[in-house]
Amino acid sequence: MNAKRLAIILLLNLIGVTLFLSWYLPANHGAWFGIDKSVFYWFNQHMATSHAFALLLAITNYRGFDAVSLLAMGLLYGSFWLRETPEGRRRMLAIGICMLLSAVVLNQLGHLLPVQHSSPTLFFEHVYRVSELTGIPAKDASKDSFPGDHGMMLMIYACFMLRYFGKRAFAIALAIVVLFSLPRIMAGAHWFTDVAVGSLSVVLVGLSWWLMSPASDRVVNWLYRTLPGKYKPDNAG
Repeated sequence: MNAKRLAIILLLNLIGVTLFLSWYLPANHGAWFGIDKSVFYWFNQHMATSHAFALLLAITNYRGFDAVSLLAMGLLYGSFWLRETPEGRRRMLAIGICMLLSAVVLNQLGHLLPVQHSSPTLFFEHVYRVSELTGIPAKDASKDSFPGDHGMMLMIYACFMLRYFGKRAFAIALAIVVLFSLPRIMAGAHWFTDVAVGSLSVVLVGLSWWLMSPASDRVVNWLYRTLPGKYKPDNAG
């Protein structure tokens, strides 16, 4: 690993740690709490006055809707898959497995942070719940919402797309991050900072070491060589 890449990793770590501490250290999370409260109440009041908006939030926070985010990610990944050779598809499979393993490990590490708090729908009193307004069993509350799991998974996907498929794929993946992480915040299942601070700080610190060092490439290459099936490197040609 060259000095320039190490400097970028350290910078990303500094940003991630500073972001987390800016929320964690101040009493009652300092200015972040005001932002969280404003974001929550703005959406909470609007869902009460607009049944259509409440219905939209209920649908996008229904557990089955997670399949739509998976479909969006799959379509982007699949667009590269279709253009690949059989050997390239084998490598993409290795990248996908590495991505999945990275997400599981990083999610577990994220929950080792010394933070546990309830979602705003459970923290504040006399608030609206989209599940009660619509009768749809949507996810609108969590007893442990920090860091945001859903947002973190989407961010990890976006970072892998940048690392292995380029800036254009990353731009599309970022749109997917915003589009599918917002409903949890809008419904009050997560605070804004669960994603913007919690998920982002974990990803900045953890994935910078993983993706910008040789680590992820070594895992991908190992999987590429050892996965069962056709087009193993030893059988190429």
